[in-house]
Amino acid sequence: MEDIEKVFKALGDSSRRALLDSLYASNGQTLGRLCEQHDMTRQAVTQHLAILEAAGLVVTLRQGREKLHYLNPVPLHEIYERWIEKFERHRISAVRNLKTMLEMKK
Repeated sequence: MEDIEKVFKALGDSSRRALLDSLYASNGQTLGRLCEQHDMTRQAVTQHLAILEAAGLVVTLRQGREKLHYLNPVPLHEIYERWIEKFERHRISAVRNLKTMLEMKK
């Protein structure tokens, strides 16, 4: 499976998006801390984190006996550049053109 497909698959689940939101709010959390914040079993959180890691959206770092989970924004930025930014250009151009037209009518 292509990397981008893994990212979209990972983002397709609301529980995984909630985990990403938690990591965005407070990066570097343990599994236990993530479980406390969500109405999911430890096994479910572990499975979701594995999918997020496979997609490159989460990276882990061992610190002593703890495994800390961090949000990796790079795949999201790549999606933005590939799928979102190009559509924004048209909208920005339309606003700029509207501004120019309105200024000409003054």
